[in-house]
Amino acid sequence: MLHEATRRDQIDHELLRRYHEHGDTFARDELAVRCAPLVKSLVRRYNNSGEEVDDLIQAGVVGLVKAIDRFDLRAGTRFISFAVPNITGEIRRHFRDHTWAVHVPRSLQELDAKVVGARRMIIAETGREPTDDDLAVELQVDVSEIREARAANRAYRAMSLETPTGEGRTIADTRGVHDGGYDQVDAELTLGVALEALSDRDRKVIDLRYRDGLLQREIAVQVGCSQMQVSRIISNAINTMGHHVGATEPAPLAA
Repeated sequence: MLHEATRRDQIDHELLRRYHEHGDTFARDELAVRCAPLVKSLVRRYNNSGEEVDDLIQAGVVGLVKAIDRFDLRAGTRFISFAVPNITGEIRRHFRDHTWAVHVPRSLQELDAKVVGARRMIIAETGREPTDDDLAVELQVDVSEIREARAANRAYRAMSLETPTGEGRTIADTRGVHDGGYDQVDAELTLGVALEALSDRDRKVIDLRYRDGLLQREIAVQVGCSQMQVSRIISNAINTMGHHVGATEPAPLAA
């Protein structure tokens, strides 16, 4: 599975090379199709946002195409890591441009306009802020209708998704849920690249320990060395993998 992920990353890079160096638009289209599941995965975070899923997917695809056009082959970055913020940014831009207002029924809009006018008149005549009961009497409607019209007025103008909510977050950060599947894919891609730095023996030891879950003494029997040597191989392999992917403090692999 890890080697398949690494192979997919290599194919993506080759398609990007063909597009950027040779203007091969077929390569760009093929890469966009390959990355369509990533777009859908990111869109799932906003399933309960009230927006049409197809509209969000379309926005995400726009972000994906922009990422393909902007990608720098010389940067040494995996395309999937570069594409995600571009796709997410375009989805958020869609919210910003298309969800400024919440639909309010015409009857409530008309009543709200009357409430605003009545409020101004009462303030001008009495010098005080009218209560909901005062407005209901003035407009000859039930007080519950006044409260509903006031609520509709507050909902009619939506807040920007970039509005801060505290702790360095915006409203957009609170929408949807985190998709752990993408983190898993990214971790597997990183691990696949890291394993390329190991010798066949070291890679086998790592696979036996962390994929198959064997104990060090069991690995020693299969590899033909002492348990202490197995421990050193694992420690050195983890450090080598960490340096290969540019980690300053490589995290230990989970047992």
